[in-house]
Amino acid sequence: MNFTETFKLAFAAIWAHKLRSFLTLLGMIIGVTAFMVVLSLLQGFNLYVDEKIAGIGSNLITVQRFSFDDFKDSDTLNEAQRRNKELDFEDYQFIKDRAQLIDKIGAKAGGTNVDVKTGDLKLEDVNVSGAEPVIGEIEKLDVADGRYFSETENNNAMRVAFIGSDVAVKLFPFGSPLGGEIVIRGIPYRVIGVQTAKGTIFGIPQDAFIQLPLKTYGANFGGFKRNRFLYYEAAPRADVAVSDAADEIRTLLRIKRQLPKGEKDTFGIITPDAVTGIRDRILGPTFLVILAVPAIALIVGAIVIMNIMLVAVTERTKEIGIRKSLGARQSDILRQFLLEAATLSAIGGIVGLLIAELLGFIITKFVFQTSIPIWSIFLAIGSSAVVGILAGLYPAWQAARLDPIEALRAD
Repeated sequence: MNFTETFKLAFAAIWAHKLRSFLTLLGMIIGVTAFMVVLSLLQGFNLYVDEKIAGIGSNLITVQRFSFDDFKDSDTLNEAQRRNKELDFEDYQFIKDRAQLIDKIGAKAGGTNVDVKTGDLKLEDVNVSGAEPVIGEIEKLDVADGRYFSETENNNAMRVAFIGSDVAVKLFPFGSPLGGEIVIRGIPYRVIGVQTAKGTIFGIPQDAFIQLPLKTYGANFGGFKRNRFLYYEAAPRADVAVSDAADEIRTLLRIKRQLPKGEKDTFGIITPDAVTGIRDRILGPTFLVILAVPAIALIVGAIVIMNIMLVAVTERTKEIGIRKSLGARQSDILRQFLLEAATLSAIGGIVGLLIAELLGFIITKFVFQTSIPIWSIFLAIGSSAVVGILAGLYPAWQAARLDPIEALRAD
């Protein structure tokens, strides 16, 4: 018996018991749908993180007081706070004067949340920070209106401000903010530029900020200490790998701080690869656990298929006996029941995949970005078929080894 005839027999048996086949499919449909929706959410999250990293800068190197490892636990952090001193302008100048692999490097200062006014309008809890003019080039800031700071404005500690789009909309709702005046802690600043809206990262707004020239910020906010700490951002030369440039900065800072060989760094260097690595290291095991939960539904679906196929063997004992008496081999019977189980499971996989696609579209539109990769489509259909074959293997074997004479005597 060829494959086409076997498939026709299997499909006819499924179609003959529509309700039972549908109820059997439900387990596989639910399992595949749950698995694919969860997978699409995880893939969407990874794409979201990669997109935000790319938006920040795929070759951006950040030098700060602490590394990711320093936040492992409270004891490690306390030790790092005692060991790692604040970065200062001497460290910055040492790197700037000696680095050979760095194209640009600039200093920034941590932000302070304050209330901002313009006329009768007031905006509360706005993050105000400081940055050198070169930061605009390093971060490749997308300016919607106006411009970023100049060296002259920074060197002379001029009272100018570069603001986020949320600040611009809320404080200047009826006109352009350029040339407008905002008041921070009683000191007026002239708006010279507005950044293009960036949206949110993990729910944190990226457009409610005010940035001042670094020297202006230091002079008007009490210097660079506590939450106004200094840190640096750097970009490697075009022909230099980010890792090589980061290693050069690490070496220079260790020399500047006279750290002996083998002693832990007293600073942190963050690169996009490091951020991705941390994400994978922390969330990788979590993702596996999350995927394991809907995978259990697939196992339940397989058990349901096995149970139904065993019932089918019992119900069709006489049919098996007739087919064997007419010359059907054990391999023909085995193939028929295996194909029937695989077809049931594959149909469930396809239906589950279609439902997952629909749910993914709805979730992406109203809640969170999702993504179903092409390889997962083949994985869903293929794995459901394999699960069906494994579930139908024992019932098919039971059917294939029935004695034709005993089968014909069955009621």
